[in-house]
Amino acid sequence: MNSITLPANSPLLSKDFIFGSATSSFQIEGDIENRLECIWDTFCERPGAIADSSNGAIACDHINRWEEDLDILVDLGVDAYRLSISWPRVIDEEGELIEKGVKFYSTLIDALNAKGIKPFVTLYHWDLPQYLEDKGGWLFRQTAYAFENYVDKITTVLGTRVYSYATFNEPFCSAYLGYEIGVHAPGRVGRANGRTAAHHILLAHGLGMKVLRRNVPNCKAGIVLNFTPCYPNTDSDADKHATRVADEYINQWYMQPVMEGAYPDVLHLLPIQDRPPIEEGDMALICQPIDFIGINFYTRLHYSAPKDKDTLFFEHSHRGPLTDIGWEIYPQALHDLLTSLHKRYVLPPVFITENGAAMKDVIEQGVVNDTDRISYYHHHLNMVDKAMKEGVEVSGYFAWSLLDNFEWAEGYEKRFGLVHVDFNTQKRTLKQSALAYKKLIASRNK
Repeated sequence: MNSITLPANSPLLSKDFIFGSATSSFQIEGDIENRLECIWDTFCERPGAIADSSNGAIACDHINRWEEDLDILVDLGVDAYRLSISWPRVIDEEGELIEKGVKFYSTLIDALNAKGIKPFVTLYHWDLPQYLEDKGGWLFRQTAYAFENYVDKITTVLGTRVYSYATFNEPFCSAYLGYEIGVHAPGRVGRANGRTAAHHILLAHGLGMKVLRRNVPNCKAGIVLNFTPCYPNTDSDADKHATRVADEYINQWYMQPVMEGAYPDVLHLLPIQDRPPIEEGDMALICQPIDFIGINFYTRLHYSAPKDKDTLFFEHSHRGPLTDIGWEIYPQALHDLLTSLHKRYVLPPVFITENGAAMKDVIEQGVVNDTDRISYYHHHLNMVDKAMKEGVEVSGYFAWSLLDNFEWAEGYEKRFGLVHVDFNTQKRTLKQSALAYKKLIASRNK
Protein backbone atom coordinates (compact mmCIF):
# COMPACT_ATOMS: atom_id res chain seq x y z
CA MET A 1 0.00 0.00 0.00
CA ASN A 2 1.41 3.42 -0.94
CA SER A 3 -1.31 5.78 0.29
CA ILE A 4 -3.47 6.51 3.32
CA THR A 5 -7.07 6.99 2.25
CA LEU A 6 -10.23 7.75 4.20
CA PRO A 7 -13.88 7.83 3.13
CA ALA A 8 -14.88 11.13 1.51
CA ASN A 9 -17.29 11.78 4.38
CA SER A 10 -14.74 11.05 7.10
CA PRO A 11 -14.82 13.44 10.08
CA LEU A 12 -11.02 13.22 10.08
CA LEU A 13 -11.05 15.23 6.85
CA SER A 14 -12.86 18.18 8.42
CA LYS A 15 -10.99 21.46 8.85
CA ASP A 16 -11.25 21.20 12.65
CA PHE A 17 -9.58 17.80 13.02
CA ILE A 18 -5.94 18.12 14.16
CA PHE A 19 -3.20 16.05 12.51
CA GLY A 20 0.23 16.05 14.06
CA SER A 21 3.32 14.07 14.90
CA ALA A 22 5.03 13.43 18.22
CA THR A 23 8.43 13.04 19.87
CA SER A 24 9.87 13.08 23.39
CA SER A 25 12.81 14.90 24.92
CA PHE A 26 15.15 12.06 25.91
CA GLN A 27 14.53 10.18 22.69
CA ILE A 28 15.63 12.97 20.34
CA GLU A 29 17.42 15.84 22.09
CA GLY A 30 20.94 14.72 22.96
CA ASP A 31 23.02 17.61 24.40
CA ILE A 32 23.38 15.99 27.81
CA GLU A 33 26.11 18.45 28.77
CA ASN A 34 23.52 21.20 29.18
CA ARG A 35 21.09 19.43 31.47
CA LEU A 36 21.17 17.53 34.73
CA GLU A 37 21.33 13.74 34.77
CA CYS A 38 18.07 11.79 34.48
CA ILE A 39 17.10 8.23 35.36
CA TRP A 40 17.54 7.09 31.77
CA ASP A 41 21.16 8.27 31.69
CA THR A 42 21.81 6.06 34.71
CA PHE A 43 19.78 3.15 33.39
CA CYS A 44 21.68 3.18 30.09
CA GLU A 45 24.89 2.52 32.03
CA ARG A 46 23.50 -0.72 33.44
CA PRO A 47 24.97 -3.72 31.57
CA GLY A 48 22.33 -5.40 29.41
CA ALA A 49 19.64 -2.78 30.06
CA ILE A 50 19.65 -1.42 26.49
CA ALA A 51 19.54 -3.85 23.56
CA ASP A 52 22.40 -2.23 21.64
CA SER A 53 24.20 -0.81 24.73
CA SER A 54 23.50 2.73 23.48
CA ASN A 55 22.33 5.85 25.30
CA GLY A 56 20.70 9.22 24.72
CA ALA A 57 23.87 11.29 24.71
CA ILE A 58 23.38 12.37 21.08
CA ALA A 59 20.12 10.70 19.96
CA CYS A 60 18.83 12.81 17.04
CA ASP A 61 20.87 15.87 18.10
CA HIS A 62 17.57 17.77 18.07
CA ILE A 63 18.83 20.52 20.38
CA ASN A 64 21.22 21.57 17.62
CA ARG A 65 19.04 20.58 14.65
CA TRP A 66 15.59 21.74 15.79
CA GLU A 67 15.27 24.25 12.96
CA GLU A 68 15.76 21.47 10.40
CA ASP A 69 13.18 19.37 12.24
CA LEU A 70 10.78 22.31 12.30
CA ASP A 71 11.18 22.63 8.53
CA ILE A 72 10.16 18.96 8.23
CA LEU A 73 7.02 19.61 10.27
CA VAL A 74 6.17 22.56 8.03
CA ASP A 75 6.78 20.45 4.92
CA LEU A 76 4.46 17.71 6.23
CA GLY A 77 1.74 20.31 6.75
CA VAL A 78 0.87 19.18 10.28
CA ASP A 79 -1.47 21.23 12.44
CA ALA A 80 0.31 20.36 15.68
CA TYR A 81 3.53 19.01 17.14
CA ARG A 82 3.60 17.03 20.36
CA LEU A 83 6.87 17.42 22.25
CA SER A 84 7.95 16.88 25.82
CA ILE A 85 9.98 19.07 28.13
CA SER A 86 13.00 17.59 29.86
CA TRP A 87 12.50 18.28 33.56
CA PRO A 88 16.26 18.04 34.26
CA ARG A 89 16.94 20.56 31.47
CA VAL A 90 14.77 23.27 33.00
CA ILE A 91 14.82 22.78 36.81
CA ASP A 92 17.92 22.58 39.04
CA GLU A 93 18.36 20.69 42.30
CA GLU A 94 17.10 23.70 44.26
CA GLY A 95 13.86 23.65 42.28
CA GLU A 96 14.70 26.81 40.34
CA LEU A 97 14.60 27.39 36.58
CA ILE A 98 17.66 26.72 34.43
CA GLU A 99 17.71 29.67 32.06
CA LYS A 100 19.49 27.99 29.12
CA GLY A 101 17.09 25.05 29.02
CA VAL A 102 14.02 27.23 29.36
CA LYS A 103 15.26 29.42 26.52
CA PHE A 104 15.50 26.43 24.18
CA TYR A 105 11.85 25.45 24.68
CA SER A 106 10.68 29.04 24.63
CA THR A 107 12.40 29.62 21.28
CA LEU A 108 11.05 26.37 19.83
CA ILE A 109 7.49 27.10 20.92
CA ASP A 110 7.65 30.62 19.47
CA ALA A 111 8.92 29.18 16.20
CA LEU A 112 6.12 26.60 16.07
CA ASN A 113 3.51 29.27 16.65
CA ALA A 114 5.08 31.47 13.99
CA LYS A 115 4.61 28.62 11.49
CA GLY A 116 1.00 28.02 12.55
CA ILE A 117 1.79 24.71 14.28
CA LYS A 118 0.06 24.18 17.63
CA PRO A 119 2.49 23.16 20.42
CA PHE A 120 1.20 20.19 22.45
CA VAL A 121 3.53 19.97 25.43
CA THR A 122 3.95 16.89 27.61
CA LEU A 123 5.42 17.85 30.97
CA TYR A 124 6.70 14.38 31.92
CA HIS A 125 7.79 11.80 29.38
CA TRP A 126 9.79 9.49 31.66
CA ASP A 127 13.02 11.48 32.23
CA LEU A 128 12.89 12.01 36.00
CA PRO A 129 15.88 13.98 37.35
CA GLN A 130 18.34 11.51 38.90
CA TYR A 131 18.68 13.63 42.04
CA LEU A 132 14.99 12.94 42.73
CA GLU A 133 15.43 9.22 42.07
CA ASP A 134 18.27 9.24 44.58
CA LYS A 135 15.71 10.35 47.19
CA GLY A 136 13.31 7.55 46.23
CA GLY A 137 11.91 8.72 42.90
CA TRP A 138 8.24 7.89 42.40
CA LEU A 139 8.32 5.70 45.51
CA PHE A 140 8.72 8.91 47.51
CA ARG A 141 5.53 10.94 47.94
CA GLN A 142 7.46 14.20 47.96
CA THR A 143 8.36 13.68 44.27
CA ALA A 144 4.75 14.55 43.41
CA TYR A 145 5.24 17.94 45.05
CA ALA A 146 8.55 18.43 43.23
CA PHE A 147 6.57 17.86 40.01
CA GLU A 148 4.01 20.44 41.16
CA ASN A 149 6.82 22.98 41.59
CA TYR A 150 8.28 22.15 38.17
CA VAL A 151 4.89 22.59 36.49
CA ASP A 152 4.37 25.89 38.27
CA LYS A 153 7.78 27.25 37.26
CA ILE A 154 7.75 26.18 33.60
CA THR A 155 4.15 27.13 32.85
CA THR A 156 4.72 30.57 34.37
CA VAL A 157 7.31 31.11 31.63
CA LEU A 158 5.74 29.31 28.66
CA GLY A 159 2.19 30.35 29.50
CA THR A 160 -0.48 30.40 26.82
CA ARG A 161 2.02 30.13 23.98
CA VAL A 162 1.44 26.40 24.47
CA TYR A 163 -1.85 25.19 22.96
CA SER A 164 -2.16 22.08 25.11
CA TYR A 165 -0.44 20.73 28.21
CA ALA A 166 -0.42 17.06 29.24
CA THR A 167 0.80 16.33 32.74
CA PHE A 168 2.13 12.82 32.05
CA ASN A 169 2.79 10.44 29.22
CA GLU A 170 1.92 6.80 29.94
CA PRO A 171 2.05 6.45 33.74
CA PHE A 172 1.73 2.68 33.17
CA CYS A 173 5.15 2.56 31.55
CA SER A 174 6.85 4.66 34.23
CA ALA A 175 5.27 2.70 37.08
CA TYR A 176 4.95 -0.86 35.78
CA LEU A 177 7.90 -1.10 33.40
CA GLY A 178 10.15 1.11 35.52
CA TYR A 179 9.30 0.21 39.11
CA GLU A 180 7.44 -3.13 38.98
CA ILE A 181 9.20 -5.34 36.42
CA GLY A 182 12.34 -3.23 35.97
CA VAL A 183 12.76 -3.28 32.19
CA HIS A 184 12.69 0.54 32.00
CA ALA A 185 14.42 3.17 34.12
CA PRO A 186 15.02 3.21 37.01
CA GLY A 187 14.94 -0.59 36.88
CA ARG A 188 13.32 -1.31 40.24
CA VAL A 189 11.30 -4.48 40.81
CA GLY A 190 8.30 -5.46 42.94
CA ARG A 191 4.53 -5.18 42.78
CA ALA A 192 4.41 -2.86 45.81
CA ASN A 193 6.95 -0.60 44.11
CA GLY A 194 4.89 -0.48 40.94
CA ARG A 195 1.61 0.30 42.70
CA THR A 196 3.29 2.95 44.91
CA ALA A 197 4.95 4.63 41.92
CA ALA A 198 1.67 4.62 40.00
CA HIS A 199 -0.18 6.26 42.89
CA HIS A 200 2.40 9.00 43.33
CA ILE A 201 2.43 9.70 39.58
CA LEU A 202 -1.35 10.00 39.58
CA LEU A 203 -1.13 12.24 42.63
CA ALA A 204 1.39 14.39 40.77
CA HIS A 205 -1.04 14.56 37.84
CA GLY A 206 -3.74 15.94 40.13
CA LEU A 207 -1.38 18.49 41.65
CA GLY A 208 -0.16 19.46 38.19
CA MET A 209 -3.70 19.92 36.89
CA LYS A 210 -4.47 22.34 39.71
CA VAL A 211 -1.39 24.38 38.79
CA LEU A 212 -2.36 24.39 35.12
CA ARG A 213 -5.85 25.64 35.98
CA ARG A 214 -4.29 28.45 37.98
CA ASN A 215 -1.45 29.45 35.65
CA VAL A 216 -2.89 28.77 32.18
CA PRO A 217 -6.67 28.46 32.59
CA ASN A 218 -7.33 28.97 28.87
CA CYS A 219 -5.00 26.21 27.66
CA LYS A 220 -6.22 22.66 27.06
CA ALA A 221 -5.00 20.49 29.93
CA GLY A 222 -5.15 16.73 30.38
CA ILE A 223 -3.14 13.52 30.58
CA VAL A 224 -1.89 10.91 28.10
CA LEU A 225 -2.54 7.25 28.92
CA ASN A 226 -1.50 4.18 26.98
CA PHE A 227 -3.92 1.31 26.47
CA THR A 228 -3.30 -2.26 25.42
CA PRO A 229 -6.76 -3.76 24.88
CA CYS A 230 -7.14 -7.15 26.55
CA TYR A 231 -8.81 -10.12 24.83
CA PRO A 232 -9.56 -13.57 26.30
CA ASN A 233 -7.49 -16.40 24.88
CA THR A 234 -10.59 -18.63 24.77
CA ASP A 235 -14.32 -18.17 25.43
CA SER A 236 -14.06 -19.90 28.81
CA ASP A 237 -15.41 -18.05 31.84
CA ALA A 238 -12.02 -18.36 33.54
CA ASP A 239 -10.22 -16.67 30.64
CA LYS A 240 -12.86 -13.95 30.39
CA HIS A 241 -12.54 -13.23 34.11
CA ALA A 242 -8.74 -13.12 33.91
CA THR A 243 -9.02 -10.73 30.96
CA ARG A 244 -11.22 -8.34 32.96
CA VAL A 245 -8.68 -8.46 35.80
CA ALA A 246 -5.82 -7.80 33.38
CA ASP A 247 -7.63 -4.84 31.85
CA GLU A 248 -8.20 -3.35 35.30
CA TYR A 249 -4.57 -3.89 36.33
CA ILE A 250 -2.98 -2.64 33.10
CA ASN A 251 -5.41 -0.09 31.66
CA GLN A 252 -8.16 0.98 34.04
CA TRP A 253 -5.74 1.33 36.98
CA TYR A 254 -4.79 4.70 35.47
CA MET A 255 -8.01 5.66 33.70
CA GLN A 256 -10.51 5.08 36.49
CA PRO A 257 -8.80 7.23 39.16
CA VAL A 258 -8.40 10.10 36.67
CA MET A 259 -12.00 9.90 35.47
CA GLU A 260 -13.84 8.71 38.58
CA GLY A 261 -11.53 9.09 41.58
CA ALA A 262 -11.33 5.38 42.43
CA TYR A 263 -9.10 2.40 41.68
CA PRO A 264 -10.73 -0.57 39.93
CA ASP A 265 -11.87 -3.65 41.84
CA VAL A 266 -8.61 -5.50 41.15
CA LEU A 267 -7.16 -3.41 43.99
CA HIS A 268 -8.95 -5.71 46.45
CA LEU A 269 -7.32 -8.80 44.92
CA LEU A 270 -3.89 -7.52 45.95
CA PRO A 271 -2.30 -8.38 49.29
CA ILE A 272 -2.44 -5.43 51.70
CA GLN A 273 1.32 -4.90 51.45
CA ASP A 274 1.11 -4.45 47.66
CA ARG A 275 -1.65 -1.86 47.64
CA PRO A 276 -0.85 1.81 46.98
CA PRO A 277 -0.29 4.15 49.97
CA ILE A 278 -3.51 6.15 49.61
CA GLU A 279 -3.88 9.08 52.00
CA GLU A 280 -7.08 10.94 52.79
CA GLY A 281 -8.05 13.25 49.94
CA ASP A 282 -5.71 11.64 47.39
CA MET A 283 -8.39 10.19 45.13
CA ALA A 284 -10.33 13.44 44.93
CA LEU A 285 -7.10 15.25 44.09
CA ILE A 286 -6.29 12.79 41.30
CA CYS A 287 -9.78 13.17 39.82
CA GLN A 288 -9.45 16.73 38.49
CA PRO A 289 -11.63 17.79 35.55
CA ILE A 290 -9.64 17.43 32.33
CA ASP A 291 -10.14 19.04 28.93
CA PHE A 292 -8.97 15.99 26.99
CA ILE A 293 -7.69 12.47 27.35
CA GLY A 294 -4.69 11.47 25.25
CA ILE A 295 -4.79 7.84 24.11
CA ASN A 296 -1.66 6.03 22.96
CA PHE A 297 -2.37 2.80 21.10
CA TYR A 298 -0.11 0.26 19.39
CA THR A 299 -1.34 -3.30 19.86
CA ARG A 300 -3.47 -5.78 21.82
CA LEU A 301 -2.77 -8.82 24.03
CA HIS A 302 -4.54 -12.06 24.99
CA TYR A 303 -5.05 -13.39 28.51
CA SER A 304 -6.08 -16.56 30.27
CA ALA A 305 -6.50 -17.77 33.83
CA PRO A 306 -3.39 -17.55 36.02
CA LYS A 307 -1.09 -20.56 36.16
CA ASP A 308 -0.02 -20.04 39.79
CA LYS A 309 -1.57 -18.55 42.92
CA ASP A 310 0.71 -15.52 43.09
CA THR A 311 -0.40 -14.05 39.76
CA LEU A 312 -3.66 -12.46 38.65
CA PHE A 313 -3.66 -13.58 35.01
CA PHE A 314 -1.53 -15.19 32.33
CA GLU A 315 -0.41 -12.97 29.46
CA HIS A 316 0.17 -14.72 26.14
CA SER A 317 2.78 -13.81 23.54
CA HIS A 318 1.73 -11.57 20.67
CA ARG A 319 -0.04 -13.21 17.76
CA GLY A 320 0.97 -12.41 14.20
CA PRO A 321 1.27 -10.41 12.06
CA LEU A 322 3.96 -8.56 14.00
CA THR A 323 5.77 -5.25 13.71
CA ASP A 324 9.55 -5.21 13.97
CA ILE A 325 9.30 -4.67 17.73
CA GLY A 326 7.20 -7.84 18.00
CA TRP A 327 3.74 -6.35 18.55
CA GLU A 328 0.65 -7.71 16.85
CA ILE A 329 -0.91 -5.56 14.13
CA TYR A 330 -4.64 -5.58 14.87
CA PRO A 331 -6.31 -2.27 13.90
CA GLN A 332 -9.75 -3.42 15.06
CA ALA A 333 -8.49 -3.16 18.64
CA LEU A 334 -8.22 0.63 18.30
CA HIS A 335 -11.90 0.80 17.36
CA ASP A 336 -12.78 -1.60 20.18
CA LEU A 337 -10.79 0.51 22.65
CA LEU A 338 -12.36 3.82 21.67
CA THR A 339 -15.92 2.53 21.68
CA SER A 340 -15.50 0.62 24.95
CA LEU A 341 -14.07 3.67 26.73
CA HIS A 342 -16.90 5.77 25.29
CA LYS A 343 -19.41 3.30 26.70
CA ARG A 344 -17.64 2.95 30.08
CA TYR A 345 -16.85 6.61 30.88
CA VAL A 346 -18.17 10.11 30.28
CA LEU A 347 -15.21 11.03 28.11
CA PRO A 348 -13.83 14.48 27.41
CA PRO A 349 -12.60 15.03 23.84
CA VAL A 350 -10.04 12.38 22.85
CA PHE A 351 -6.72 12.83 21.08
CA ILE A 352 -4.90 9.81 19.66
CA THR A 353 -1.59 11.10 20.96
CA GLU A 354 0.51 8.18 19.72
CA ASN A 355 -0.05 5.52 17.09
CA GLY A 356 2.54 4.01 14.80
CA ALA A 357 4.76 1.04 14.08
CA ALA A 358 8.38 -0.03 14.14
CA MET A 359 9.21 -1.65 10.81
CA LYS A 360 12.37 -3.08 9.28
CA ASP A 361 13.16 0.00 7.25
CA VAL A 362 15.74 -0.17 4.49
CA ILE A 363 17.07 2.96 2.81
CA GLU A 364 17.98 2.32 -0.82
CA GLN A 365 19.19 5.11 -3.09
CA GLY A 366 17.86 7.65 -0.63
CA VAL A 367 14.37 6.10 -0.44
CA VAL A 368 12.63 4.22 2.39
CA ASN A 369 9.72 2.40 0.77
CA ASP A 370 7.88 1.54 3.99
CA THR A 371 4.59 0.34 2.53
CA ASP A 372 4.03 -1.78 5.66
CA ARG A 373 3.95 1.35 7.83
CA ILE A 374 1.66 3.13 5.36
CA SER A 375 -0.71 0.17 5.60
CA TYR A 376 -0.57 0.34 9.41
CA TYR A 377 -1.53 4.03 9.40
CA HIS A 378 -4.21 3.53 6.76
CA HIS A 379 -6.03 0.81 8.65
CA HIS A 380 -5.73 2.46 12.07
CA LEU A 381 -6.95 5.84 10.83
CA ASN A 382 -9.92 4.12 9.25
CA MET A 383 -10.72 2.58 12.64
CA VAL A 384 -10.65 6.07 14.18
CA ASP A 385 -13.06 7.15 11.43
CA LYS A 386 -15.36 4.22 12.25
CA ALA A 387 -15.33 4.99 15.99
CA MET A 388 -16.06 8.67 15.37
CA LYS A 389 -19.05 7.77 13.22
CA GLU A 390 -20.29 5.68 16.16
CA GLY A 391 -20.20 8.68 18.49
CA VAL A 392 -16.68 8.87 19.93
CA GLU A 393 -15.42 12.47 19.98
CA VAL A 394 -11.86 12.34 18.65
CA SER A 395 -10.28 15.75 18.11
CA GLY A 396 -6.90 14.82 16.68
CA TYR A 397 -4.32 12.20 15.73
CA PHE A 398 -0.55 12.22 16.24
CA ALA A 399 1.68 9.83 14.32
CA TRP A 400 4.44 8.29 16.42
CA SER A 401 6.97 9.33 15.69
CA LEU A 402 8.33 12.21 13.69
CA LEU A 403 11.89 10.84 13.73
CA ASP A 404 13.59 7.52 14.19
CA ASN A 405 15.00 7.90 17.69
CA PHE A 406 16.28 6.30 20.88
CA GLU A 407 13.62 3.67 21.47
CA TRP A 408 14.21 3.21 25.20
CA ALA A 409 15.31 -0.35 26.10
CA GLU A 410 15.50 -1.17 22.38
CA GLY A 411 18.14 1.50 21.79
CA TYR A 412 18.45 2.53 18.14
CA GLU A 413 17.50 -0.88 16.71
CA LYS A 414 13.77 -0.17 16.26
CA ARG A 415 12.57 2.58 13.93
CA PHE A 416 9.14 4.19 14.38
CA GLY A 417 9.80 7.41 12.48
CA LEU A 418 8.08 9.01 9.53
CA VAL A 419 11.57 10.35 8.93
CA HIS A 420 14.61 8.11 8.65
CA VAL A 421 17.62 9.23 10.69
CA ASP A 422 21.15 8.07 9.90
CA PHE A 423 22.52 8.10 13.43
CA ASN A 424 26.12 8.36 12.17
CA THR A 425 25.57 11.48 10.06
CA GLN A 426 22.21 12.73 11.47
CA LYS A 427 20.91 12.97 7.90
CA ARG A 428 17.11 13.10 7.79
CA THR A 429 15.21 11.40 4.94
CA LEU A 430 11.44 11.46 4.60
CA LYS A 431 10.12 7.92 4.27
CA GLN A 432 7.31 7.09 1.88
CA SER A 433 5.02 6.99 4.95
CA ALA A 434 5.85 10.66 5.60
CA LEU A 435 4.88 11.52 2.03
CA ALA A 436 1.64 9.52 2.36
CA TYR A 437 0.82 11.28 5.63
CA LYS A 438 1.58 14.65 4.02
CA LYS A 439 -0.74 13.83 1.12
CA LEU A 440 -3.54 12.80 3.49
CA ILE A 441 -3.23 16.06 5.46
CA ALA A 442 -3.25 18.11 2.26
CA SER A 443 -6.41 16.34 1.05
CA ARG A 444 -8.64 17.66 3.83
CA ASN A 445 -11.62 19.93 3.38
CA LYS A 446 -9.94 23.20 4.24
